[in-house]
Amino acid sequence: MACRPRLTRRSFLAASAASFLPFEAKAVSASPALPPLVTRDYALDRQSFRSHLLKSGPAPDHGDVLTEPPRGAQILPYRSGSLDLLAWRSRPDGKGGRKPAVLFLHGGNALGLGHWELARPYLQAGYVVMVPAFRAENGQRGAFSGFYDESADVLAAAEVLVAQSDVDPSRLFVCGHSVGGTLTLLAALSSGGFRGASSFSGNPSAFAFFKRFPQDIRFDTDDPREFEMRSAVCYAPSFKCPVLIQHGTAEVHIQDMSVLTERRAKAAGLPVEHAAVRGDHFSALPEETMRSLAFFARLGSGRAG
Repeated sequence: MACRPRLTRRSFLAASAASFLPFEAKAVSASPALPPLVTRDYALDRQSFRSHLLKSGPAPDHGDVLTEPPRGAQILPYRSGSLDLLAWRSRPDGKGGRKPAVLFLHGGNALGLGHWELARPYLQAGYVVMVPAFRAENGQRGAFSGFYDESADVLAAAEVLVAQSDVDPSRLFVCGHSVGGTLTLLAALSSGGFRGASSFSGNPSAFAFFKRFPQDIRFDTDDPREFEMRSAVCYAPSFKCPVLIQHGTAEVHIQDMSVLTERRAKAAGLPVEHAAVRGDHFSALPEETMRSLAFFARLGSGRAG
């Protein structure tokens, strides 16, 4: 668990405020102190909303070669809309029967070998594991959108995972770190197909996220719905499965929005929990992973946490 996926590009850009483009800086000044609460169902809003991308191109990070999966993994193709994409899944153990499965969503904007290592504890706990690469990542087709269109890829990957012959479709879980944590929250808003979800260091507010990382904006910042449709905090009453929102105690920039998301969801009677785990963006990961395993077991994965 000591592996840290490469985030040097983001660290550098976050410290280089002078390099922000004027179009991107406008989004920072437009960020509200309190994200709006949207009472419409998120999944229904997704049916009609289309993100208006002002820039079209690849994801901003670089990953590893998808056709060379890590030890214990094999390539699993999946289709999202018109895009043919690739994921890694754990090799069948040959024991037969259907098992619980975890859809693990990687951090950053590209899939690397280190992300498979972060997912390995779920494999060791007896889950079938799938780690997808999304549109415009790792040289794949499509345009990077920053969460929204990528969340459609998450749902498409989930459909392929539950269709695997060794997966019990009633025991599908989703979790992810950083960018993958945010996508985890959006997936839990979008589909009732997950038995549970756990996010690690995902930012529930796109307003806050893109204020920190405006260089990743590709959409029309004049439309507040672009931010809302990327923000779990805005649609917290729409969660469709139990959710555990986690982050490190050092990540104070995430805490307020995580607490607000939990509060809004609980006000709607939904089983959403928040936990601050001792550590930072990376050092909290081992404990967050163990907590997610215990959380999934409590929900009926059939595996010990």
